[in-house]
Amino acid sequence: MTTFADLGVPEKLVANLAARGIVEPFPIQAASIPDALTGRDILGRAPTGSGKTLAFGLPLMARVAQAEVKRPRALVLAPTRELAEQIAQELGTLGESGGRWVFAIYGGVGYEFQRRQLNRGVDILVATPGRLTDLIEQRWVSLADVDIVVVDEADRMADMGFLPQVRTLLDQTNPDRQTMLFSATLDGDVGELIRRYQNDPARHDVVEAEDHGDASHYFWRVAHADRVETTARIVDSSMPSIVFTRTRHGADRVAEQLDRMGVSAAAIHGGRSQGQRTRALAAFASGRVKALVATDVAARGIHVDGVASVVHFDLPADPKDYLHRSGRTARAGSSGVVVSLVINDQVTAARHIQRSVGLPERVQDPGEDWLTGETGGRVGTIAVGKAVERTAARGRRRNPARGRR
Repeated sequence: MTTFADLGVPEKLVANLAARGIVEPFPIQAASIPDALTGRDILGRAPTGSGKTLAFGLPLMARVAQAEVKRPRALVLAPTRELAEQIAQELGTLGESGGRWVFAIYGGVGYEFQRRQLNRGVDILVATPGRLTDLIEQRWVSLADVDIVVVDEADRMADMGFLPQVRTLLDQTNPDRQTMLFSATLDGDVGELIRRYQNDPARHDVVEAEDHGDASHYFWRVAHADRVETTARIVDSSMPSIVFTRTRHGADRVAEQLDRMGVSAAAIHGGRSQGQRTRALAAFASGRVKALVATDVAARGIHVDGVASVVHFDLPADPKDYLHRSGRTARAGSSGVVVSLVINDQVTAARHIQRSVGLPERVQDPGEDWLTGETGGRVGTIAVGKAVERTAARGRRRNPARGRR
């Protein structure tokens, strides 16, 4: 068995991991850590939930220098507030052994506390692009001393329209920096980021190895008025569950209706304050609520292991969103269930999604033994990491000019 010590991770950090029961590296960690420790640029293609935070976090903690006030030495860019906070928590735990201070800045909260932390000195800054840009313009932080950069979930940065800000931020860092970039896909706008900001990166492509679990997929024909009751039954049978709605109002309404039916639920979306979002996510992660009802944008930062099921209460807008949503379950070697609720006028749209992600085109009535995977209309299983690549490839064939703007 390969250990973190075998990869060259310093003894204090190895001990930190061992104290938390982390002794065997995931494939993306085993592949990328040795190169990252030498200071080489890293290009990692791996899906959400594959262990990327430690893959870049351990070399980051081993190599980062101590910062001066308002001048961090390392920068981690993340697409969402929740992901930024989760990365900072993980790196902060490592920092207890490495003697380095980690802090996250993101929107949705006041500026004053973030300014105070920057004024005392932050060695590793984890940030969303928008808030970091604001604080730079206010002269509360400079990136001139940053010599290690991590861009996490670069494909989602592109999806959310953040890459222009990311490029502007990278242009302000040390030109001789080490740049580590992780993404589920590496084409289009992400490919341009790689070409412009990385120097002969060591590429580690472990998507095939990191398709940890297969989810069973169901497409149920359900009357519009029966969707909440059906969702409650799914959550009761397979919890914790993430339920996806199309709108913020829909998320609030479904969470309230589930609560009235005795299924504890919390809503998370962009219209809620950061405090509300943090409390909802914490309640879900701790098991105090059975279901997290989320919109697509808010859910991009949700990384909670052990999610038993995903419910598409509202069908997603396109196949790529279907894959991102569905990827919340069947992670880290676990199995999972994905159920899409299809009302009568959505059958064609459901079949388009199935065709695009490689599932048989079947929409059936709900079954009683659906959790066994033997009856009840299971369409099939897909490994989400592979399907993301297939869907991206189809998009490139349909629009070969995409990504060359």
